[in-house]
Amino acid sequence: MANAGCGSPATILFLFLFQAALHKGAAQIPVVSQNLVTDNISVVEGEMAIISCRVKNNDDSVIQLLNPNRQTIYFKDMRPLKDARFQLVNFSDNELRVSLSNVSLTDEGRYVCQLYTDPPQEAYADITVLVPPGNPIIEARDEILSEGNETEMTCTAMSSKPAATIRWMKGDKELPGKPKVELTYDKMYTVTSRLTLTVGREDDGIPIICIVDHPAVKDFQAQKYLEVQYKPEVKIMVEFPPGLTREGENLELTCHAKGKPQPQYVNWVKVDDDVPSHAVITGKDLYIENLNKSYNGTYRCVASNSVGESFDDYILYVYDAPTTTPIPTTATTTTTTIITTISYPDASQDSRAGEGAPRTVDHAVIGGVVAVVVFAMLCLLIVLGRYFARHKGTYFTHEAKGADDAADADTAIINAEGGHSNSDEKKEYYI
Repeated sequence: MANAGCGSPATILFLFLFQAALHKGAAQIPVVSQNLVTDNISVVEGEMAIISCRVKNNDDSVIQLLNPNRQTIYFKDMRPLKDARFQLVNFSDNELRVSLSNVSLTDEGRYVCQLYTDPPQEAYADITVLVPPGNPIIEARDEILSEGNETEMTCTAMSSKPAATIRWMKGDKELPGKPKVELTYDKMYTVTSRLTLTVGREDDGIPIICIVDHPAVKDFQAQKYLEVQYKPEVKIMVEFPPGLTREGENLELTCHAKGKPQPQYVNWVKVDDDVPSHAVITGKDLYIENLNKSYNGTYRCVASNSVGESFDDYILYVYDAPTTTPIPTTATTTTTTIITTISYPDASQDSRAGEGAPRTVDHAVIGGVVAVVVFAMLCLLIVLGRYFARHKGTYFTHEAKGADDAADADTAIINAEGGHSNSDEKKEYYI
């Protein structure tokens, strides 16, 4: 390539004579033209930058690239500058593209793309060198925290350019911090952010994350897990009985206590009284046999650790022992039959104590009423039977003898025998 002669005495002499000829006449001020374009560049320290000078409409004018000190880096496709980090990537009538490897802070500045016309045209490419910060350092004032206490944490991002931005996260929630920016002697920036927060038991094991935002790096962060101690959580569970506590039954309670550190002390007490003398306490368990109403009261389980003390209460109320109500029976067959016909299909399926008794009483009342009615009817039938039996007999009529042979009624009366002695004396006529 033509780069082989770059830096030779002949080339340098040619460039010197060429530039002298351009400046021999009156000096001309370069102008910024839209015909010549380039781009600003941000590059991370140690990486490569690409500088491109582009001409939209070229009339065979010469393109060259100058450094911030206005020294010629490339004249057309020749490199008079001896810095080998500059390399030609592409040269044509419309573009001069040059690469700069292993960029350092000293390379930062304004580079000039120049097109030799009358007057000369220029375009400027600003190279900004980014210096990423070192690994973020997160520090906590307290390694072990107690529930409800306030603590402070700091996160530092050192020696960056430009200054980094620090954000705080607790789990998935962002927290506000107080940043402080310092400019060091080598024109680098050190940023320190301070976080103050109050912790609770729910924060135990939650990560506090320091996130560093910088254009030279991505996903740059450090984290520290919170270790929070808290007093016990106490909960009383009833192991027996599963339902109401009644006289004569037993009671078994278990105290569940959880804390950090684990509770070292668990005890049972009765509020405003003494625990029954025959109650058995085994660690976290309380057992009382043969309950009676004198045991009523509040039983408390107390647990403690190095952080504090907590308790839970159980209120004992002893109910009367369950009683069974006998089911009434009937004495007569008739009453039993009536109760059977008037029945409740669901009553046989109800096993709850005491609910069957009211229905049994209703059956007995109905049966009694029906029995009384039946008895009254029987008595009435007996009385009527005796009455008719006493008035039952044969009735005889004393009709006149010989009346059957009479020709008419009057003759029958005249000829009648017996009981009509005055028939001749008293006669009745029908007109």
